[in-house]
Amino acid sequence: MASLKDLKLRINSVKSTQKITKAMKMVAAAKLRRATERAEAGRPYATRLQSVVSSLASRITVGPQSPKLIAGTGKDETHLIIVATADKGLAGAFSGNIVKAARAKAEELIADGREVYFYVVGRKSRPILNRFFPGKIIGQHDTSAIKNPAYSDAQAIADDIIDRFESGRFDVAHLAYAEFKSTLSQVPQVDQLIPVVPAEADEGKGASAAVEYEPGEEEILADLLPKNVAIQIYRAMLENQAGFYGSQMTAMDNATRNAGDMINKLSIRYNRQRQAAITTELVEIISGAEAL
Repeated sequence: MASLKDLKLRINSVKSTQKITKAMKMVAAAKLRRATERAEAGRPYATRLQSVVSSLASRITVGPQSPKLIAGTGKDETHLIIVATADKGLAGAFSGNIVKAARAKAEELIADGREVYFYVVGRKSRPILNRFFPGKIIGQHDTSAIKNPAYSDAQAIADDIIDRFESGRFDVAHLAYAEFKSTLSQVPQVDQLIPVVPAEADEGKGASAAVEYEPGEEEILADLLPKNVAIQIYRAMLENQAGFYGSQMTAMDNATRNAGDMINKLSIRYNRQRQAAITTELVEIISGAEAL
């Protein structure tokens, strides 16, 4: 049985931990507001650009002169999964859920006979992927020094990915990240990034409006496609940042509550043990007095 001194030390230790988790919760809440604003502000542009590019891709006939980012390599054998996670922990299962979704996609592709490689953005996914897919990580972008993701960071990642694609390192690229829904909900997504998936025609709605492009669909796509890759990666980084702070705030709130419950239980044990010690001392004093 722990002594009164040991229980007192444990209570003080848990109280110190509770102060830390409460402070981290408040910091995460303050950062969450700004991160949420950035994610929500960037979401419409990224969604609309993806829609425009997909619509243009559905209007052209793929040929030798078509941009490679839409025509592809002509094969579907090697896939690259870009896994965007956080660099820090103490955020519950946030990064783990993204890696879980990426793993499920990889296992599905491997079962279909495809070769799968990974490109890591953020440090938390690397140990897990190395354990389940040893030797399959072919690239990594260090984001540990980035406090707030900037478009230039996403552009650097996109340039690296596009260079690898054009040099024939892979045929299809997917992007795994967590879409921010609310503080309690971050939904892992795995979307095809390269080549662009053409938009499907809406059946039963008649012919679409006639649109004439200048200089032409393929010329416009050649300019928009690399930008779209960077924008989608940038959106994923913004969504991840908001999701991370939301998950961290929830995790620290739970940790603070658990610390409070533990303090109450330890305090009850301490008081009972202290009362028992006092009762024993009183009994000994009374017994000694009666003996005299």
